[in-house]
Amino acid sequence: KELLRCSEELKSEGNDHYRARRWEDALAAYRSALGRLPKLKSIPKPRSPEKDSDADESLSERDSSGQSSNEDLRKQDEVTPLTEEEAQVAKARSVLNANIGACYVKLGEHKEAVNACTEALRDDPNYIKVLQRRAASNEQLNTWSSLSSAQEDYNTLLGLVPESSNESRELQRTLQLLKPRLEAAQKRETTEMIDKLKGVGNSILGNFGLSTDNFHFVPNGQGGYSMNFSR
Repeated sequence: KELLRCSEELKSEGNDHYRARRWEDALAAYRSALGRLPKLKSIPKPRSPEKDSDADESLSERDSSGQSSNEDLRKQDEVTPLTEEEAQVAKARSVLNANIGACYVKLGEHKEAVNACTEALRDDPNYIKVLQRRAASNEQLNTWSSLSSAQEDYNTLLGLVPESSNESRELQRTLQLLKPRLEAAQKRETTEMIDKLKGVGNSILGNFGLSTDNFHFVPNGQGGYSMNFSR
């Protein structure tokens, strides 16, 4: 409770800075507030029997058919619900990370904004404002990977807003506009990658008086390609 109270005071201070357009001061206050809260616990991955000789002792007993009972599987899939205080901490943590992301957007640091939004979504996967903010920042980064991530977030948002709402129509329009940008980024980065590979190839082939231009790939009529060599 004391940690939450202290964090809330710092968040309020950050809000004052944000309203006054002091983005860096707001960012510092939000990060300080976040530091007062417990970190999100990582969910441990189940141990693999192949890697742990004692794994069988931690597994439920198997029935005569050699398979775990439905009751055992159900227990393994259960997730321990958060206590009231843990839920409050998770909400506070999500909001602070969202606010940190907003500051980074104002500062034009979109990669950091994406990271902050991702942290916020770990506590609240359906945080609509944060999904929108992360998608917008990924659009600003304008890489094949970031635009693909933006597309995923917009599709997630489509499932969260009412189907017949203005928000849904706007999201569909945004996705339509994003598609050619995504294709262009894919083509651009693929070309850049091929050019880099050709550069490496030429540096090696140059020792033999050759270059990648000496090799040509042509369709063989069977769904594949044949390589022709020419001087």
